[in-house]
Amino acid sequence: MPPVFRFAPSPNGFLHLGHAYSALLNFDRARETGGRLLLRIEDIDTTRCRPEFEAAIYEDLSWLGIDWEMPVRRQSEHLPDYRAALDKLSALGLVYPAFESRAEIARLVSAREGEGRWPRDPDGAPLYPGNVKSLPVDARERLIISGVPYALRLDMAAACQRVAGLTWTELGEGADAERGIVPARPEAWGDVILARKETPTSYHLSVVVDDALQGVSEIVRGQDLFHATAVHRLLQVLLGLPEPSYRHHRLICDCEGRKLSKSSRSTGLRELRAAGASPASIRALVGLG
Repeated sequence: MPPVFRFAPSPNGFLHLGHAYSALLNFDRARETGGRLLLRIEDIDTTRCRPEFEAAIYEDLSWLGIDWEMPVRRQSEHLPDYRAALDKLSALGLVYPAFESRAEIARLVSAREGEGRWPRDPDGAPLYPGNVKSLPVDARERLIISGVPYALRLDMAAACQRVAGLTWTELGEGADAERGIVPARPEAWGDVILARKETPTSYHLSVVVDDALQGVSEIVRGQDLFHATAVHRLLQVLLGLPEPSYRHHRLICDCEGRKLSKSSRSTGLRELRAAGASPASIRALVGLG
C-alpha cells in the first residue's frame, strides 16, 4: 500500500509561511514515496472558522503547485464519527463532565499555587485542578439537565492504567533531536478536554479519528505538536485505531524567534504573493530550495 499523508489546516485565518512549509513537506514526501496526499479542513471551531478562509486555503495551495485527492474531508460534516469515539471512551468509564468555567479554573489554579507551584502541561498551561470526579453520578446528571455548560474530560489516570509501555515512531527532527522509538507520557497533560457541551469533539479526539478513517500512515507536522503525540497515541490505543508514524518538522519563526501566527501579515502567503513572490521564492524562504 502506498503511504498516505495529509495537510490539515483550520480555516480561521489566512495561511502563512509556516503552513506553506508543512504543506510542501507533505506534498514532497508524497511524491518522493509514490504516496497519496489528502487535504482535511479542521473546522470544528464554528466561532472562528470562515468560508472565505477555507476558499483562500485552496487558492494558496494551488498557487504553490500543490494538488491533493478529492474529496476534501471537512470535520464539521463528520460529527457523528467523533461522537461514536467519545461514546466508546465513555463506555470504558474514561470520560467525565467538568463544569468549571475558564475563570473558575483560573481561580482554582491560583489557590493551588498559593500552596506551591501547580503543575503545567508541556505547552505551559496549568493542569486541570478540579475535583468534579468526586461528585456522585446523579449530581453530575442534575447539573447537565439544568443546562450548566460543561467540558467532557478524559480521566487520564484511569486511561493510563489501561495502557503500558506507550511509544511512537519518530522519523523527523522531533524535539531535542529525539528520533526512533519515543516513550509517550500522556500523563503530563492531565485530564484533557475531549468535547464540550456545544461541540462533540476536540482537536485531540478528532485528529486521531480522522487520521484513522482516512488511512493516514505518516503524519508530517510541526514540532509544536511533538509532545501532544503522547495523548494521540493513548487515544489510538484506547479506541483500537492504527498507529501511524510521525515526522515532526522545525517551525518557521519570525525575526524574534516566535512561532508564526495567522495575524502575522508580513509572512502571509497572500501578502507575499501580492508583493511579487513566486512559488519558487516561497520554497527558498522556508529552506526547501
